[in-house]
Amino acid sequence: MAATVEIDDDNENNKGSMWVLDQKLDQPMDEEAGRLRNMYREKKFSSLLLLRLAFQSLGVVYGDLGTSPLYVFYNTFPHGIGDPEEVIGALSLIIYSLTLIPLLKYIFIVCRANDNGQGGTFALYSLLCRHAKIKTIPNQHRTDEELTTYSRSTFHEQSFAAKTKRWLESRASRKNALLILVLVGTCNVIGDGILTPAISVLSATGGIKVDHPNMSNSMSLLLRVVCLSISTVLLSNPLLFINSKSLIVTPVACGTGVVVIVAVMILVGLFSMQHYGTDKVGWLFAPIVLLWFLMIGGVGLFNIWKHDKRVLKAFSPVYIYRYFQRGGKDGWTSLGGIMLSITGTEALFADLAHFPLSAVQLAFTVIVFPCLLLAYCGQAAYLVNNKEHVIDAFYRSIPDGIYWPMFIVATAAAIVASQATITATFSIIKQALAHGCFPRVKVVHTSKKFLGQVYIPDINWILMVLCIAVTAGFKNQSQIGNAYGTAVVIVMLNTTLIMTLIMLLVWRCHWFLVLLFTGLSLIVECTYFSAVLFKVNQGGWVPLVIAAAFLLIMYVWHYGTVKRYEFEMHSKVSMAWILGLGPSLGLVRVPGVGLVYTELASGVPHIFSHFITNLPAIHSVVVFVCVKYLPVYTVPEEERFLVKRIGPKNFHMFRCVARYGYKDLHKKDDDFEKKLFDNLFLFLRLEHMMEGCSDSDDCSLYGQQTEQSRDCLLSYNNGNTTSSGIDLTISTVDSIVPIKSPTNVDLTVRSSGHASSQTEVDETEFLIHCRDAGVVHILGNTVIRARRDSRFYKKIAVDYIYAFLRKICRENSVIFNVPHESLLNVGQIFYV
Repeated sequence: MAATVEIDDDNENNKGSMWVLDQKLDQPMDEEAGRLRNMYREKKFSSLLLLRLAFQSLGVVYGDLGTSPLYVFYNTFPHGIGDPEEVIGALSLIIYSLTLIPLLKYIFIVCRANDNGQGGTFALYSLLCRHAKIKTIPNQHRTDEELTTYSRSTFHEQSFAAKTKRWLESRASRKNALLILVLVGTCNVIGDGILTPAISVLSATGGIKVDHPNMSNSMSLLLRVVCLSISTVLLSNPLLFINSKSLIVTPVACGTGVVVIVAVMILVGLFSMQHYGTDKVGWLFAPIVLLWFLMIGGVGLFNIWKHDKRVLKAFSPVYIYRYFQRGGKDGWTSLGGIMLSITGTEALFADLAHFPLSAVQLAFTVIVFPCLLLAYCGQAAYLVNNKEHVIDAFYRSIPDGIYWPMFIVATAAAIVASQATITATFSIIKQALAHGCFPRVKVVHTSKKFLGQVYIPDINWILMVLCIAVTAGFKNQSQIGNAYGTAVVIVMLNTTLIMTLIMLLVWRCHWFLVLLFTGLSLIVECTYFSAVLFKVNQGGWVPLVIAAAFLLIMYVWHYGTVKRYEFEMHSKVSMAWILGLGPSLGLVRVPGVGLVYTELASGVPHIFSHFITNLPAIHSVVVFVCVKYLPVYTVPEEERFLVKRIGPKNFHMFRCVARYGYKDLHKKDDDFEKKLFDNLFLFLRLEHMMEGCSDSDDCSLYGQQTEQSRDCLLSYNNGNTTSSGIDLTISTVDSIVPIKSPTNVDLTVRSSGHASSQTEVDETEFLIHCRDAGVVHILGNTVIRARRDSRFYKKIAVDYIYAFLRKICRENSVIFNVPHESLLNVGQIFYV
């Protein structure tokens, strides 16, 4: 006896295919035992896969956090150590900072608030936008909520979550305040992308200048020759003083000047290879970072055993109280340096998309956390007996035999940490661009495996220039550390405030748990924030200036985007006016297809009336194309397009809405025009099919298909439609037809054998004929101007800043790969 089971395979390489499995019901017991053994092996394989992903996550997620031991103690005690007990108190603060922020808050709480695996500030904002109507650009449609990647739940009217939702939605000022909060966090993450490479590479290359008493003579000689060569070539007035007999270099020789030069050379090389992408240059990242963690953990264990085991008493929180009691104000301000031990935590969350949460958690608890604790305890044990070496605590504490291998690995780990932060910066700018909060820039997809790995050339070179300026301008770790700490603590504060709303609106946590999480997080982070405020004049102003500049750019661009959309909404043409023009629209209809791009997902845009008012002809087929981004990480290809008809059939006017997520890209090989026409042909087929079913009362008008409508669908296409994954819904409100089109099937209808009526064949052939006659892309070039009676700051923002950004940003025609000979720009001006 056998049973046949049909399984619809969801594998991307076999989408739409049917697999038939015959399962013997009378199988013998030995076959059943074999099946159980296979299940056990599959479970074991899953565990091995988890270990492999945890290993790979080290190179992408934890590079920044792992390089913090290079500079923490120096930034904590920039003026030296007075009492060895201060080292134990600082170590205790480091231990509990690592435990409370990265381990408890981020790894086990914040990382769970991911958007389908995507992390970062804008991912949290997108999650909130799906649970409350807080988007400042109201371009969403009810059909968007039917996407498979659009997860949304309902609220009980009297629940605390529903009250919070209504409170947020009631005023536009609250929506804008939340957006500004997200933008501030984003701008500081961009600041991290500038400061992380500067401090990491500068700290790693600082090992050049350490005057280690027991270095190998040959290695020391080689290093000094290299330093002399670099200084002689790059500096017109070499900083070296050389004794011709012994080739002894003065302390200035391998000092700050050469360290900065080497750091700048590494940074230039780092940013120059970004166009290859993390996927191509990152295959060595995980082994390097794993080796780095094992080495700093081993060196830390060695220093604890060799120098002072008493530092382990720092696990008692009593020493934190004694530290503040003894240090007073200086102890309080030193928190700015201690906080550097948790830098990289925000990059951890931003880079979450590449790996499962369980793999990230496993890597942190098994490798990262224990090795970091050992590294800090080992440095503290060394400093208790060598207080004068605090400036170069990391390199001074390394045993002589592994000094140079450790130097090489430290430099490589600093490059990895910088790479991870730069990649996170690209990713978050791409998200901001999708939300209409950043000027249109060129975005290159660098990996076929990972959706979120992108490269933005313009931003890359801006980051490089600013990073070199910071490195060469400050020349020491202390001031860069102050700047770095300021940026990090602001990002953490923003994340805490956004997480409060996530816990209320998405997780539906009890208000007491929300209050507990928010209160504890704010106590710790506000304490750090108060400490970094004392160092604003010592380098802490740098991230504030960088963040303010990017915030100005992002908010002005978003303001202009919102005003353009509002203008489109208020000036759109009524359908009565279109119907009054008649089938010819009052003009000559010339052969061809006109694709009119608009911001609107409904209604006829003002650009169309402006166009036909000034020109005496319009194309035989007009398609209004709206490309919009939704608060989801991706829109599946088969759910991307929404198609509807505008007016009667003899008008030959359609609307096509192309929906994208904030991770989706317009790639060069992505034939947008072909996909648009494929979905337009599919719409005609489905429209005529539904007309054939319209006599039945069982046909759904509200997005649900009954059995009879499904039978009609099957009889119409002989079952091909269902196996292709096509879903049809019609709304009586706006007649939008969402269609799920198969990506591996040519949907263009060219023969009457696939049609149910001669009318469909005629319209399809007419559309094909018009497409072959030529396709013209009509884009609006809307110019915004401030009114004469506007305030001066509004005039500056609109007439100068926004106008400048519009001038230098990419055109939509470039993004959609529109041929220049097929482009037609329609200009119009409106005043705000």
